[in-house]
Amino acid sequence: MRRRQALQRMAARLAGGVLVALPMLPARADATSEFFTAVVRDQYRDVMTWLLRGFNPNTPDERGRTGLTLAMRQESWRVVDTLLLAPGIDLNLANRQGETPLMMAAIKGNLELVQKLVERGADINREGWAPLHYAASAGLEHSVAIASYLLEHSAYIDAASPNGSTPLMLAAQYSSEAMVKLLLEEGADVSLRNQQGQTAVDFARRSDRDFMVQLLSTAVRANRPAKGKW
Repeated sequence: MRRRQALQRMAARLAGGVLVALPMLPARADATSEFFTAVVRDQYRDVMTWLLRGFNPNTPDERGRTGLTLAMRQESWRVVDTLLLAPGIDLNLANRQGETPLMMAAIKGNLELVQKLVERGADINREGWAPLHYAASAGLEHSVAIASYLLEHSAYIDAASPNGSTPLMLAAQYSSEAMVKLLLEEGADVSLRNQQGQTAVDFARRSDRDFMVQLLSTAVRANRPAKGKW
């Protein structure tokens, strides 16, 4: 209750232009260090104070991580809620590994946060690794629901990673039967190969997931054209 009231007060101050009127603080080493320490420790009140002083929420730490992506990695959910209130925060700003906030929310299995980010304009499709790759490989309680939600919002189902791997390939190796079935039902191409020439069946086989090999092999046979036809 107290956290909700504090966030509501901050939202009211932001709506009144308090933070917008303040110039952004220069990213001094001490300020940046203290801000990110608060992020890691989920000290949302301290983060709130820095934001109200004009600290730029898009400032990276020494490893190229933004406060939002770091908060998600550390599961500092109170800080995440606080940062989402900050005017000017870039929801598509990636860390040095190319991970965006939406990708982090997907890999963490946080459906509510995925929905919030998409509703606020976070990019669902991007070149290289995409949020659907992360959702498809997570294998968590809400991962299938996240993948379904992303697909409902026009996620490209056969998105290719930098090495050509698709969400189906990752699901075959890391995720659940339900995830693979969802992707197949939504039209994922089971015949695609990555740059190493591997298919989704190969991904399942190298992890000794015989049940997944059988499921995918059945899909391959079902998609194979009859003799004499194309």
